[in-house]
Amino acid sequence: MSTIRTGRILGLLWLLAALIPAAHAGPNILFVVADDWGVHAGAYGTPWVRTPAVDRVAREGLRFDRAYTPLAKCAPSRAVIMTGRLPWRNGEACNHLSYFPAELKAWPEVLVERGWHVGATGKGWGPGVARDADGNPRRMAGTPFNRRKAEPPTSAMSNVDYAANFVDFLDAAPAGSRWCFWYGATEPHRGYEPGSGAAKGGKRLADIDRVPAYFPDEDVVRHDMLDYALEVEHFDAHLGRMLDELESRGLLDDTLVIVTSDHGMPFPRVKGYAYHDSNHIPLLIRWPSAVRSPGRAVDEFVDFTDLAPTILDAAGIDPAEAGMKPVDGRGLRPLLEARPGESVPWRDHVLVGKERTDVGRPNDWGYPIRGMVTADFLYLRNYEPSRWPAGNPETGYLDTDGGPTKTLILQRGRADRADPFWNLCFGMLPADQLYDLRADPDCVRNLADAPEHADRVRATRDRMEAELREQGDPRVLGRGHVFDDYPVTAGAGFHARHARGEKPPANWVEPTDFEPAPVAPGP
Repeated sequence: MSTIRTGRILGLLWLLAALIPAAHAGPNILFVVADDWGVHAGAYGTPWVRTPAVDRVAREGLRFDRAYTPLAKCAPSRAVIMTGRLPWRNGEACNHLSYFPAELKAWPEVLVERGWHVGATGKGWGPGVARDADGNPRRMAGTPFNRRKAEPPTSAMSNVDYAANFVDFLDAAPAGSRWCFWYGATEPHRGYEPGSGAAKGGKRLADIDRVPAYFPDEDVVRHDMLDYALEVEHFDAHLGRMLDELESRGLLDDTLVIVTSDHGMPFPRVKGYAYHDSNHIPLLIRWPSAVRSPGRAVDEFVDFTDLAPTILDAAGIDPAEAGMKPVDGRGLRPLLEARPGESVPWRDHVLVGKERTDVGRPNDWGYPIRGMVTADFLYLRNYEPSRWPAGNPETGYLDTDGGPTKTLILQRGRADRADPFWNLCFGMLPADQLYDLRADPDCVRNLADAPEHADRVRATRDRMEAELREQGDPRVLGRGHVFDDYPVTAGAGFHARHARGEKPPANWVEPTDFEPAPVAPGP
């Protein structure tokens, strides 16, 4: 064979190698997101939730202790995960029950375009409507794999066999392809089977080391928390099966595993609010080829805008070249590769907030908030303090999912509108709130009006709003009405219909959540 011919053959082989994705050009990706799971796991020191799979990821990877979603409601939080953009820069996707803008591309869609095998089981983005520029439905998290079913531990859990569907996905992967799987459990989203934590999970009320200070410490609340814990454990069990499957195939150490949740637990004053427990989320990453000194905790502040650039970095893709809108986050590789004791000084805070997180207010308005979290303080600015924070009383406080804890606190409020738990969870709020996170991690003592904190409130608000103006946030630029004007995909005009005597569907709350008599706004 001549030298020229040999060179041509070698050149052709190099060309083919460049065109065909290499099996080991980077890690495969298992992205795991629970629905409404707060920072409750063995790895985070929670004694009443057993999470061996999550704990394994923490032990063999990294545990992030200051990870946050910028907005504590399902659809807008997941939009941040998928775009890498702060919610107020995602247009309509800043709202719950929204139309996802066609011009916003999600990182799973980018992977599909680059030839990856991308699939999902359970919940991806939503609730809402996502269509492309031609009006076609989008597969935001990849091709659905939901065929496998199994009897769940309780009647309230999904019968989707997430782990079996992951096996189907792996079996369907073309030889040599890179893959990404989105495991979106619908647990521990409500509803729950009452008493299941004790009856089926073998849990005791005394297992709970502390009840948050914004709840009454009563058996009803503790049982509700144990029922939630059982659903977290169901989510963890499927994760464990997935890790075992990867290990049996020899794929685990070639896989980037990210485990998180879209926001805090579905309880009053958590989901749909902007307090610390609302936005503080678990985040664990296992990536053997990138993580230095596994088993350590990361103290730097990170948020969901950082996940898209981290995943695309692992895939070797520049978001700008992939047609995505500019991302706001920064990849986490420097934190993964850091030596123990090394820090990133500029990661000293995150921004949080909300717009419309559900229907039920007049004109389908939301409750706009922006806030800043630092190591010591949480500052919140409520831009429309004349509105009901959790939704209007007459329409069932629709920003808070129904459940035993909500029912109990509403009963206490009807008996006495001065009840501290009703006021913490459902009462009106001032424009400014400031909480000392070291002395008051549950955020029940507002310090904003204390003279000794006046300078801190002013300086924090100025810093926060300067950042928001730089980001082009319509709320601080005097155009916040755009968020209220965006249409909803379900429940439009709920308040007006209810006022006319209709009964609009509201299956996420209890019928007794609707106040039978008007409630005065109070101070």
